[in-house]
Amino acid sequence: MNPSRTLATRFARDGYVFPLTAMSAGEAESYRQKLEEAERRFEAEPELRKCLRRYPNLVLPFVDQISRLPAITDAVAEILGPDLLVLDPPFFIKEPHSPHYVSWHQDLHYWGLAGEEEVTAWVALSPATVESGCMRFVPGSHKQVVDHIDTHAETNLLTRGQEVAVEVDESEAVDVVLQSGQFSLHHGRVFHASHPNQTGDRRIGLAIRYIPASMQQVPGANMAAMLVRGEDRFGHFREARRPSGVFLLEDLAHWREMQNARSSVMGAKV
Repeated sequence: MNPSRTLATRFARDGYVFPLTAMSAGEAESYRQKLEEAERRFEAEPELRKCLRRYPNLVLPFVDQISRLPAITDAVAEILGPDLLVLDPPFFIKEPHSPHYVSWHQDLHYWGLAGEEEVTAWVALSPATVESGCMRFVPGSHKQVVDHIDTHAETNLLTRGQEVAVEVDESEAVDVVLQSGQFSLHHGRVFHASHPNQTGDRRIGLAIRYIPASMQQVPGANMAAMLVRGEDRFGHFREARRPSGVFLLEDLAHWREMQNARSSVMGAKV
């Protein structure tokens, strides 16, 4: 059986696939060290935390590097085709014993895209276990579109505490357990959520949002995206610029422009 066909078939059926391997555990640890070195080095810079939650690939070269790993992009290409853009690759970090969680939601409800062809690769840079608050998916839920409400809950990691306005049967949810260096793929409409981190280690995930180069934006949107595989023959998104160093002023100016355009579509500031 063709394993690529199996991946695409499973994704179409369930709305997700996991676990897949992006890198070794040692390589994941190395990337984690780069992240935490940047956090320590720029701890006094208020924009760093904002950068980690939106377009970190514009200011941190190692994030751009992860988003281009063939082990990830080849898997995504089996679903979306060979020409891939990264819309945004935010970090989702839960500190040890923190109360932060993610409510049940569908990503595409808020993103300003004119189509449904999107795949998120959630890359684990530390173990994502049931205890540390791994993601949870509801199989087949990507085949429906539901209303959402904004709760603005303080401990919700989402920008507005958004959640689906329907009852979710928790017994149907699948725990997305990943070891460091592994990743999952999920559709932008699949119901997903996660519980708080009850362990003594950080739960660190990078959620890379891939779209095909043919994707269009909703009218009035002016977002940017980064070409990471193949070619862009359409030009529907402004071209995001790769970072020239770690958290440099010239890259921050570019980041501010790009993130403001995305915030206007998302309806909330970072």
